[in-house]
Amino acid sequence: MYEVRVEAEFAAAHFLRDYDGKCENLHGHNYKVFAHVKGASLDGGGMLLDFSKLKNALRSVCKTLDHTNLNDMDVFDQNPSAERIAKYVYDALIAEMQHTGTDLTYASDKKNAALSAVDVFETDTSRARYSPAG
Repeated sequence: MYEVRVEAEFAAAHFLRDYDGKCENLHGHNYKVFAHVKGASLDGGGMLLDFSKLKNALRSVCKTLDHTNLNDMDVFDQNPSAERIAKYVYDALIAEMQHTGTDLTYASDKKNAALSAVDVFETDTSRARYSPAG
């Protein structure tokens, strides 16, 4: 099995509801996001997936989050935890790659490459990961 990983960053504010601690107050992070793609075979050029296509798509997704208050986005249901952000990025990255003609939907033996996980780091030592079941 081969795996490639690209990363992007964004800065955003948020606060957590139903949380008893300092993170219930508005604050910000410089998020780092890693996208992992796995596959069993390489293309004719010896690559699993073109790094630049994946990196451009991830940057595009992160740009939609950059310098926002994440609580203002309906998708997070007023509670933009790192876990929910990871799931959002995963889904948005799948959609963004489909616009370029690359289907990274997971769980298909026939696909050369599939998005296997998205990591969202709030700090260097705190990470949430989303990966699909299967």
